[in-house]
Amino acid sequence: MLQPKKLKYRKYQRGRMKGKAQRGNKISFGTYGLKALEPGWLKGNQIEAARVAITRELQKNGKLWIRVYPNKPVTSTPAETRMGKGKGEPEYYVAVIKPGRILFEIEIETDNPKQMFRQAQAKLPMKTKIVKRK
Repeated sequence: MLQPKKLKYRKYQRGRMKGKAQRGNKISFGTYGLKALEPGWLKGNQIEAARVAITRELQKNGKLWIRVYPNKPVTSTPAETRMGKGKGEPEYYVAVIKPGRILFEIEIETDNPKQMFRQAQAKLPMKTKIVKRK
């Protein structure tokens, strides 16, 4: 599962996902991309599941770039624990996604990226669309 080797702080506050993505909103490497249409958190295992789905469809006919990385720890306290006693331990890591962010990019010869991204879209917890480089 994807997670950072080292962090500045062990625990982070939740924050807000207000506004549109200012960075990572243009296709930089490939010809087609998968763009987020709504805000959300992407867990490391969700990114990995989408990556596996795309690489199965690619089958050495193209190249894949992953443009997001889970670097924010999400904490949770154990079940049936009384109030107080501080913040819980980090459980998993997420990537904060704002609308407009490019999640994955592919470079392929054929003009049919829909079948490459269809399985990956089902693995992700947010609405996405397929975009082409201008």
